[in-house]
Amino acid sequence: MAGNTSDGRPPSDHPVLLDERPDMAPTRTETETRCGAALRTIAQEQDGLSALSDALNGALGTSFMAAVGRIEKTKGRVIITGVGKSGHIGRKIAATLSSTGTPAHFVHSGEANHGDLGMITSDDAVLALSWSGQSAEMQAIVDHSRRFSIPLIALTNDADSPLGKAADVVLALPDAPEACPNGLAPTTSTTMLLVLGDALAVTLLERRGFTAADFRDFHPGGKLGAKLRQVGDLMHTGASLPLVSRETAMSQALLIMTEKSFGCIGVVDAAGRLAGIVTDGDLRRHMGPDLMSRPVEAIMTETPKVIAPTALAASAMDVLNTYAITSLFVVEDDKPVGLVHIHDLLRIGVV
Repeated sequence: MAGNTSDGRPPSDHPVLLDERPDMAPTRTETETRCGAALRTIAQEQDGLSALSDALNGALGTSFMAAVGRIEKTKGRVIITGVGKSGHIGRKIAATLSSTGTPAHFVHSGEANHGDLGMITSDDAVLALSWSGQSAEMQAIVDHSRRFSIPLIALTNDADSPLGKAADVVLALPDAPEACPNGLAPTTSTTMLLVLGDALAVTLLERRGFTAADFRDFHPGGKLGAKLRQVGDLMHTGASLPLVSRETAMSQALLIMTEKSFGCIGVVDAAGRLAGIVTDGDLRRHMGPDLMSRPVEAIMTETPKVIAPTALAASAMDVLNTYAITSLFVVEDDKPVGLVHIHDLLRIGVV
């Protein structure tokens, strides 16, 4: 009869699969047997990337920098084009370029001959992706770029292909077998195209001095946008700041500390500079019969951790986590201008 035995074990004629033994971690041999195709795929694509790296140290590196130079001189946008899997990679490269300071747009090669050539102007540059360099659908864009003297950069495996011969700059990717056992499905080739596209984007980013603040302008949403917000956008200011002078008695300081509800109070000197901080931990360390009558400067921790208003929210969270604290005073010219609490960061999604 089907089902388990009385002690909960499967019947003896029912094979026990690894997934049904959560208490037993698979051995290396078992993993290699179960994931053999996956491991071979990764190894094959790693070999392709190694070949790409070697090529960049040679002739491809010269062409690569020539392509960077062409794109830097482009007044308009970089038009990425391709079909099939290369087209999918092209869309991603266009998105990465656009988000890192290089305006880019994807135009499908098959649609170009049906009106989309109008998206390409004489101020643009074309980055065409085709592993074989023989995509018939791409001919319209190639002809258009030649007719109007639009720079054409080719990402291809064959510099002598129609695309390679037509291009102003050829990024000739090295030979590398596809990870597909039939040698047909684009796998290693698309990985190499994608990585070289990322390399272009990062190189252009660095040469343009594209900063995290610039990046934030293009990524205002989601967790990434939260991390890229500045501390000055989140900090508490003005009357909400818990601040007292060095001579203030702890009895008064404790009232202010409780009222402001940040679990700390900042101590400023006569010039308004942040001289120290008193936290819940300081109170516990100095607990005694005379605590309330002592001045805050006798209790405070000097040189507290601080941050600038222009710092990123992610940087503030790093400081809080590193020092196991919950609040940071925000200072300019050594004077407190705000305070950011860990709850402010968690509220917007910074983790």
